[in-house]
Amino acid sequence: MTDQINPNISTSYTAASPTGPAASSAAIPEAADPDLSLIEKMREARAKAEEQRERFKLPKNTNYGDAPIEAYARLGRARTAAQVQAASGYAARQISRLKAALSSDPDNASRIKAAISQLQKAQRRAAGKRRQLDKEHLMEQRRKRAAQEKQHRKAEQLRHELSRRRTMRMIRENGYITEAVIEDRLQTQLAAAQMELKNQMQSLSDSYSAASAGQSYGVEQYSAAATGSAPAPAAIDLTI
Repeated sequence: MTDQINPNISTSYTAASPTGPAASSAAIPEAADPDLSLIEKMREARAKAEEQRERFKLPKNTNYGDAPIEAYARLGRARTAAQVQAASGYAARQISRLKAALSSDPDNASRIKAAISQLQKAQRRAAGKRRQLDKEHLMEQRRKRAAQEKQHRKAEQLRHELSRRRTMRMIRENGYITEAVIEDRLQTQLAAAQMELKNQMQSLSDSYSAASAGQSYGVEQYSAAATGSAPAPAAIDLTI
């Protein structure tokens, strides 16, 4: 008995559409490597950290405390009114220079202002020294006149008083230099403490950035895994 082919049955076959994990993976476009995005984020965070460190770094040759020390040294060496005036002029020039430095070096504003304050004190003390030198000069003239008039006792008293005043003035002037040195050291320590605090804050910021990048990377990995392993929705048969 010969099998007869039913003409109503179509002999053409359609290729079965692929199903399963291979089909889902072929349908999903290739995603960017998450490891590369994490590396880029870490590099960006590192670059920002380096930029912050460079901004907070103390510039070179910022010995602002040297100006008051030099001004007081010149004032201490002055023996005449003209030399005192020259020392006061040096302090005035340094004040102008430091005021200009306030705009170019705002990170060291506290040190600059402290140096300006010391220089302004040096100017006031220079004015006081001029008055003291005038008094000492008058006292020296009185001593010489008493010696010429054979007033030996009075001349000796004036000599002792003049020597005492000069000694006290020299002690005060040495104290001015010591004060300027101590102030400079204090400002240097304060600047170092502020820099250390900024570095610690920057380190905390870097750690937070790295943690945020790692968390973002974990979320991306989890999303990619969830998308790849999720089963295809089942077809609903609506045939009645």
